[in-house]
Amino acid sequence: MQRKLARSLALSLVAAAAALGLWASGLLDLWEAKTWDWRVGLLARPGPATDRIRLILLDQPSLDWGSRENGLSWPWPREMYAAIIRFCQRSGARALAFDVLFTEPSPNGVEDDRLLGEAAASFGRLAASVFLGRESGSSTRWPASARAPNFQVAGLESWLAGQGRAAVSRPQAAMPIDELARSAAVLADVALQPDEDGVYRRLALFSVFDGRFVPSLGPAAFLAAHPGQKIRLETGRLELDGQSAPLNASGKTLLRYRGPMGTHKAYSAAAVIQSEIRLAAGEPSVIDGEKAFKDKYVFFGFSAPGLYDLRPAPVGGVFSGLEIHATALDNLLSGDFMRAVPAGLTAALAAALTLAAGLTVSLLGGATANLGASVLFLLIPVGLSVGLYAAGFWLPVVVQELGAASALGLTLIVNYAVEGRQKRFIKGAFSQYLSPAVIEQLIRQPDRLKLGGERRELSIFFSDLEGFTSISENLAAEDLTTLLNEYLTAMTEIIQAEGGTVDKYEGDAIMAFWNAPLAVDRHAERAVRAALACQETLARMRPGLRPRTRRDLYMRIGVHTGPAVVGNFGSHTRFNYTILGDSVNLASRLEGVNKQFGTYTMISKATRDQAGDIFAVRELGRVAVVGRREPVIVFEPMSHEAFQARAQVYENFGHGLGLFYQGDFTRALAIFSALAADDPAASAYVAKCRELLESGPADWQGVWTMTTK
Repeated sequence: MQRKLARSLALSLVAAAAALGLWASGLLDLWEAKTWDWRVGLLARPGPATDRIRLILLDQPSLDWGSRENGLSWPWPREMYAAIIRFCQRSGARALAFDVLFTEPSPNGVEDDRLLGEAAASFGRLAASVFLGRESGSSTRWPASARAPNFQVAGLESWLAGQGRAAVSRPQAAMPIDELARSAAVLADVALQPDEDGVYRRLALFSVFDGRFVPSLGPAAFLAAHPGQKIRLETGRLELDGQSAPLNASGKTLLRYRGPMGTHKAYSAAAVIQSEIRLAAGEPSVIDGEKAFKDKYVFFGFSAPGLYDLRPAPVGGVFSGLEIHATALDNLLSGDFMRAVPAGLTAALAAALTLAAGLTVSLLGGATANLGASVLFLLIPVGLSVGLYAAGFWLPVVVQELGAASALGLTLIVNYAVEGRQKRFIKGAFSQYLSPAVIEQLIRQPDRLKLGGERRELSIFFSDLEGFTSISENLAAEDLTTLLNEYLTAMTEIIQAEGGTVDKYEGDAIMAFWNAPLAVDRHAERAVRAALACQETLARMRPGLRPRTRRDLYMRIGVHTGPAVVGNFGSHTRFNYTILGDSVNLASRLEGVNKQFGTYTMISKATRDQAGDIFAVRELGRVAVVGRREPVIVFEPMSHEAFQARAQVYENFGHGLGLFYQGDFTRALAIFSALAADDPAASAYVAKCRELLESGPADWQGVWTMTTK
């Protein structure tokens, strides 16, 4: 046990080192991201601040309304957006964030831009959009017309020096028109950057343009509502209004998504504009503004087809950019941004789990215990990651799964290689002549490797190829071996598929049985099904074999069901698992009796009775085989379709057989003679009737006595 534990410890250390090395190199990041998306989709729920956020969407119904009622074409006049701003002001909204870029003068003239600017200035709490980039945008300087920031930022230069200025600096910008730039409370960056796989899991809370701190749209909405706020940047975090948002080196934070698109309550832009127009005219509003927007943070953006800002997110492949910004504010207000578990703690946890997994399966014995332990250790990382998600942490799960799975796999494989010598010895020693089922029994119960047997009812199968001796004389040894292997493989697969045990091969002959060593339900039925399937398979193989054998190959099969002794027989040093008894001899004789009747598949009455009516049969006769005193009734089995195709022939044959049993050989001969050209069994009875007419048996019992094997 001490050596076993030492070996498992070494293997677990190797597994842990490999998993941690792959994780540190970033090769597991893509898989880890997918597991994160699974967690988010499973656990995303509304937060404390979700209901404090509203969306106004310029959707397709709004476009249709504008065109139908007001003759508006796209783009809309900016006075329509001014109406939205005025309604939010009238309703008591805390702030309004526009995810719309107004970078060019209105095509409807200066007055249109003036109305938009006046509405924004009157409201005083509008966050307007800018787009900061590395290659896009016509501006490289902060606009002189823009209002001075209404917030203070502490620690920006220190943060940039420590984290890397290049990660957040943007040299170019698409700025809003002057009317909006000087009236907006805050200018917000609306650019979004996905993770490497194109999914938006993180958001940059700020960027730097022309030396200025530019918040993203979510924090900007908060800053618009709360002028004079102090922002503090420290290593790995941003503090605002007492809330701390964790930041990575790129200034991004990991969002806690609240649910699929539509989680934040949304209103149609048309309904908002109509409400403002009606209220201005002294008419009832379409929307109860105070109920909908009072003290709410409102985000405005597009959702109409062709204008829609769709992006893949962990909660689904369709998610709007507007709601990504809204989610950032939701997290800020709730104070529950997700945090990554420190790398050192992740590595320690993965290593501990890997070592525990490897050592545990070494201490346990048995396949069931090992399976249970393996499942447990593979579920632990999942459970931990789900539990820590609820607490607000991203715990990498793939590195833990990889470490645990590697330790489990290596330990079990090596233990098998070292401790499974007895099993491998048994398989190696007996696989040449025992069925896989017998080998598995011997592995579970090695004490059965002793002489002795038991009496059981079996269905016994014997087969032989017709005229194979003459065929083999005309084939080279290599060709004969190839032919036999091909034939025996096909037949063996059928027998074993039906639950049979192949006892032995004697040249081209096959001996098999059912219902031992394991009990087989309906073993007679399965033995007959295997016999018919072997005949069908050989019929399909026959054309392909003919060029080699220079004649068609046919096989004769005999099947009998009865008691036999089954077990290990031989000497103390060499023995075989086989069967003995009168039933075995009878099955072997039935295979040979086929030659007398010109048939290829024959079963005894005992087999026919147990198989039931699953197969069609015709009675061939009562035969007394060599070495057996009692006669046996034999049948030729076939499918019901095959029987129906020759039903008249078999009916006439049965009538002739009845006359044969009665000793009326003359009338039987007449019937069989009419069938002989088309039925080998009838032809055999023609010869037998003529023989009996000449000899005139004195004590006729209706039994055809076989004189050869």
